[in-house]
Amino acid sequence: MTSTEHAWPEPVTRVQQLSDSGIRVIPDRYVKEPVDLPGATTSDGPDIPVVDMEGLSSGDAEVRRRTATLIDEACREWGFFQVANHGVSPDLMARCREAWREFFQLPLAEKQRYANSPATYEGYGSRLGLEKGVSLDWNDYFFLYFLPIGVKDKNKWPTLPVGIRSH
Repeated sequence: MTSTEHAWPEPVTRVQQLSDSGIRVIPDRYVKEPVDLPGATTSDGPDIPVVDMEGLSSGDAEVRRRTATLIDEACREWGFFQVANHGVSPDLMARCREAWREFFQLPLAEKQRYANSPATYEGYGSRLGLEKGVSLDWNDYFFLYFLPIGVKDKNKWPTLPVGIRSH
């Protein structure tokens, strides 16, 4: 067990380990009510905002202003938003997706070298939050800061597979 695992309120179990173990029933703490599923819409409010980033490069100042306003509102009201027309090439996205697939196929000990902690969710993780007994997402993840440069921790960027650092 790593020192970061001791900082969590409960033992950290990697979802990939559970999945690979051959369990036949998903543990109750990973089963969510339909209304709590990602992408679920309720009568309580609208869907997550989607911002078309193409508007930021428009030659029309009013379109740029409206796009910036949508970003501002989404950040203030939601804290995040979905992005459309971001300009990242499908080829680059495919190469990055493949590099991360390779990372998640590495042995657990290699992935654990980049384990996150409650102090920063940056790194390899399986849970968010410090509350005991909460419903968990059925996934492992890897959070990285890219910008601003001042918060980017190069020690959290895996050295394997090699493609991760080159994308």
